[in-house]
Amino acid sequence: MSDAVISHPAGGGARGEIQVPRPADVTERIRANPKYLELRRQRNVFGWSLTLAMLVVYYGYIALIAFNKPFLSKPLGTGVTTIGVPIGMAVIVFTIVITGIYVRRANSRFDALTRAILEEEVKK
Repeated sequence: MSDAVISHPAGGGARGEIQVPRPADVTERIRANPKYLELRRQRNVFGWSLTLAMLVVYYGYIALIAFNKPFLSKPLGTGVTTIGVPIGMAVIVFTIVITGIYVRRANSRFDALTRAILEEEVKK
């Protein structure tokens, strides 16, 4: 397939033409790019690792609730707060932290790889 030609008014009323790659061609080149394959691999491994960590933490807490209520019901000090409250809060904080970790990685490494891929493949 050849590139599409788009005509548009260019300075002073003259008509100009821009060569724009067809979307299907660009998509296929991106999919075949080794950097894209690396981006997909890194993103999948990282995403699934964080997902697994979240599942372990969340379901670990739920398992504690289900199978060891006496442990979670122990009071902290002489107050009425039990040990289950800070553990539950830690699960929430953990969720926020791993979200921040993913966003940081996506905004740095994943975005840099995406920019490099687009610079290579869209300009062809």
